[in-house]
Amino acid sequence: MWTRRRFIKDCLWTSLFGLIVNPLSLWAKAKKLLERGFPKGKLLNMNPADVDSRNLDIDPLGKFGTMGPTDVVVDIKTYRLRITGELDHPVSLDYDQILKLPSLTEAVLLICPGFFTNNGRWTGVALNTLLQEAKVKKEAKYIDIKGAHGKVVRISIEDLQKKRILLAYRVNGETLPPKHGYPLRLVYEDAYGYDWVKYVDEISVT
Repeated sequence: MWTRRRFIKDCLWTSLFGLIVNPLSLWAKAKKLLERGFPKGKLLNMNPADVDSRNLDIDPLGKFGTMGPTDVVVDIKTYRLRITGELDHPVSLDYDQILKLPSLTEAVLLICPGFFTNNGRWTGVALNTLLQEAKVKKEAKYIDIKGAHGKVVRISIEDLQKKRILLAYRVNGETLPPKHGYPLRLVYEDAYGYDWVKYVDEISVT
């Protein structure tokens, strides 16, 4: 028989149980693991932040789609990657200096929603590595990645610890082609392709 006392007691237990279960349910939410051979047509309208693409085949570079500018010409002899802003040691690196920094290679899926997907194996320098070179001040919270035609994408410094984010100079073992952003392109796990800035020439720390 329901009584006021029992009703209150049950509500307290339900609330307590909710406090215990809800955080666990948040941890339980995981990316959808895609099986090998998953149809590329279905990928077109998926959110890259929701999928685990580790089983997908690497796409041949010749079949990569492109977006944004594709005809920017960079004089590699005068090119510099500048790291500016809230730093103790602003940095300006030429292409050869970038190639000598510790590198990593990651398979990261790019989705241009409704148009194409590129699952490539990208080689480059982690943004964390570049920021260590520049000695970021403690109060800094964001970095702005800048590329051709005024394109800018903001990333929180906190996110750099959680995702695979790098500036790539090779893809599938080949030098990054001009139409894909040579000399440097942002590779940004979990972000849609329009945030993968091409022709990167500045990192501004704020």
